[in-house]
Amino acid sequence: MEPQLKDSVTDGVATVVIANPAKRNAMSAAMWRALPGVLDRLAADRAVRALVLTGEGDTFCAGADISALREPGDEQQSLAVRAEEALAAFPKPTLAAVRGFCVGGGSQLAAACDLRFAEEGARFGITPSKLGIVYPSSSTRRLTALVGPSIAKYLLFSGELMDTERALRTGFVDEVHPAGELDKRVAEFGQVLVSRSLLTQAAAKEFADGRTDRDAHWAEQARGSGDTAEGVAAFLERRAPRFTYGS
Repeated sequence: MEPQLKDSVTDGVATVVIANPAKRNAMSAAMWRALPGVLDRLAADRAVRALVLTGEGDTFCAGADISALREPGDEQQSLAVRAEEALAAFPKPTLAAVRGFCVGGGSQLAAACDLRFAEEGARFGITPSKLGIVYPSSSTRRLTALVGPSIAKYLLFSGELMDTERALRTGFVDEVHPAGELDKRVAEFGQVLVSRSLLTQAAAKEFADGRTDRDAHWAEQARGSGDTAEGVAAFLERRAPRFTYGS
């Protein structure tokens, strides 16, 4: 099978699958190049309320296709950074569902998601020090914000892999689930995300990511959306809310 990104939408949740099983789902240059376009299309789809990124089979992503790094120049890294930034900027909640290896560019993509759920036995690592590669500054800052300076330096200096226990303890992942239970939990949590207010989620995502100039914008969006009135009414009437922002 040719390396590719596969996407689908079910019950409001878009799923993007990294599919290159012959190379543990390593990202080829074409895959890095395609990802921002896939994300733009899904972001514009009003049926999409959340996004899950995962890998084909029993591996999330083993990083960039190392064979491409033999080529001169830094195009591969530039493509990876553009894809990472597009994922981080996706305007709806994003979740990485990780099993198996999540290494190099795979961890770069996982860190760009809002949340990370993993299956027991997954392994995480950021390995540029094994290849003599300078890890991008934007990716380093995102990793540091996620796990703190000490763990970020440990991962980048050593290139060592960490197991799910340490990944959970350091904050790299949010939940760890036994083998065979990850898909069920991701599906359940996806429906939790879909049921909540996209207005709240979109504003919270910007604020949590450091945006400081959009308070007035989101106050205006809240006044015009009707989500607050609907949420309060649903609470008082003891029913599920029917939020409409973004639909």
